[in-house]
Amino acid sequence: MDEVEEGHAPFIPADESPVELTIGAIVVGVVLGVLFAASSVYLALKVSLTVSASIPIAVLSITIFKWAQKAMGASGPQILRNNIVQTTGSAGESIAAGIAFTLPALLLLGYELPYWNVAAVGLVGGLLGVLLMIPLRQSLIVKEHKELRYPEGTACAEVLIVGETAGTQARTVFGGFGLGVLYKFLNGGAHLWAEVPSKIFQRIVPATGKPELFGQISAEVSPELAGVGYIIGPKIAGYLFAGGMLSYFVLIPVIKLFGSALAEPLFAAKKISDMTPGEVRGAYVFYIGAGAVTTAGLISLVRALPTIVSALSRGFAGFRGATPQDDDETPRTARDLPMTIVLGGVIVCVLAMMLLPQIRINAVGALLALFFAFLFVTVSSRVAGQIGASANPISGMTVATVLLTALLFYAAGWTKPEHRALALSIGGVVCVAAAVAAATSQDLKTGYLVGATPARQQIGLFAGVTTSALVIGGIITFLNEAKTTIVVRDYPAVTIAAASIDATTRMGADGKAYRVGHLYEPTGDAPAGRYLVDDAGKIRYLVDPGIGGRERVGADGREVDKLDSPKSQIMALVVDGILTQKLPWGLILIGAFLTVAMEILGLSSLPIAVGVYLPISTSATMFMGGCVRWLVDRKNGSSGSEDEASADSGPGVLFSSGLIAGGAITGVLLTAVAVKGWDGVFNLQKVMGSVGESALVGILCFAAFIALPLYRVGTKKG
Repeated sequence: MDEVEEGHAPFIPADESPVELTIGAIVVGVVLGVLFAASSVYLALKVSLTVSASIPIAVLSITIFKWAQKAMGASGPQILRNNIVQTTGSAGESIAAGIAFTLPALLLLGYELPYWNVAAVGLVGGLLGVLLMIPLRQSLIVKEHKELRYPEGTACAEVLIVGETAGTQARTVFGGFGLGVLYKFLNGGAHLWAEVPSKIFQRIVPATGKPELFGQISAEVSPELAGVGYIIGPKIAGYLFAGGMLSYFVLIPVIKLFGSALAEPLFAAKKISDMTPGEVRGAYVFYIGAGAVTTAGLISLVRALPTIVSALSRGFAGFRGATPQDDDETPRTARDLPMTIVLGGVIVCVLAMMLLPQIRINAVGALLALFFAFLFVTVSSRVAGQIGASANPISGMTVATVLLTALLFYAAGWTKPEHRALALSIGGVVCVAAAVAAATSQDLKTGYLVGATPARQQIGLFAGVTTSALVIGGIITFLNEAKTTIVVRDYPAVTIAAASIDATTRMGADGKAYRVGHLYEPTGDAPAGRYLVDDAGKIRYLVDPGIGGRERVGADGREVDKLDSPKSQIMALVVDGILTQKLPWGLILIGAFLTVAMEILGLSSLPIAVGVYLPISTSATMFMGGCVRWLVDRKNGSSGSEDEASADSGPGVLFSSGLIAGGAITGVLLTAVAVKGWDGVFNLQKVMGSVGESALVGILCFAAFIALPLYRVGTKKG
């Protein structure tokens, strides 16, 4: 097979075979992959966004192996070994996105989310994403080398080549990581200043003497959110913040203004006049935002229809053209894993979906998952080649998967609670496969440019996918349990049937043991969810999940910072709305037509819609990070038209990657400390008094510790 396109010369020629796939490279890749996977899953659960970890992992690998080479007195090119590290490590970020966007939706429908369920879906979806990309590599990476740029993969290749020829220091990444850890500890652990500075704008109505809300602004001043804002840039960060402004300064005040006159509740248990801004958001704007995001995702998918048709035709051609290879005759840079492994692996994945109780997919569902996985793996890879993995509409593809699956189930009369879980499990496998395919494509592009052996990259990807899925399953389970609150609830008219009550028990806030009951759909006044019930099945407490839950203060007075996981909430709304027909469709349609109006105005609707859905405290901090990026670009004399590879690997981006990893991982560790009850040891909130509660002090500390250093690093020359 003639792999090398005319005019393409990889950095390492095919007739050379420097050190590449080693145990050390796999181990370093796995360790770095787990590190960035932990930060990615925290970020995905918090704001439903992830950023590429390939470049910081490549930079760290270059430094590690240069140090090892110098210490052992060895010599020779290290670029292919560094590429294996980067390839192995990049798998975690994509699995984190795929899982966090889908599986937490099960919690909102009354199900548990145990470790093995998360790990199994992540592993099967991740393996499918890698396996299905193997026969597509020749078509997408090689034959369309000039048409599909794969920007992150090209940028990473540039970093590896520069590191091989001129040296690249990881000092910038480590600096950002250290600062992120320090800031997060002082702010989120010691509580030296406000974590979420906020200001509510209101006036006293003379006629009633009651306050009238007309807006609220707040910012969760964290290093990881600032780093994300810097990396995605001022335009996208501005769109996200504009959505937050629309939510908190238009929708919530309008609902309060016109709804306060209503004598009865509308869509919620409380009257609008008695609601706080947060309660209005949860009861009304939440559904408007869900309708906006879902519509924006579907519009982005419809726009990609020509690409989808083209990708599918080329994808089938790629499968037909993927022939067995003779390692003695095939150039090193053209060797993929054989098709026997691809077909055997796909069959094993399908059987795993059918046979593993942790995934809960029947034969029909497994075939649907395989069909959608192939469809969106092909589409995801091609779209990533055009616009990059970060801008790839994975969530839109997943919404389409869940939507079409739910419609098929509804037509077949499959509307029971287990069918909702089945649809979400299918969506989880497909979302992970599509996300992994996008990252795999970028890695294979990097390898094509530097002269790597594809089969060895694919082995590294299997190692990265497996370890990341196992670790991410544990992190998600831990974060959910750690941030779960037990809230007093009393629904006298609701009794949970014995068949929906677990044999195991859980402690209530009163110190007594209760059994856990499940409501898989709203019953009376009680929404779907998990509850602690007495021997008669009567509800005593709500088990509000740490991921996607809304009750931040438990019956024991403990306050936790919930992880909103916006996209998984949308998945739950889609599948539950179609199969139960109980959604507030009026609010959903308001959001849908807001998106249509934005598209007619020529605006990018998806980030604005996500901004409507996110808390403004989240989007405000990302916007501040985007503003720093804008100032850096102006100082450096660039306007966004500079070479993308240089922009994606600049010191500001590397420093931001460190901020994200340091802040997110420290957030996970602080959660563990709080669970053990050790957080009071270093909590200085009482010592700081009113200074620690000041919004102005919080903003100034963020500017001094995060924004200013980020600006200085971004504008540093040389």
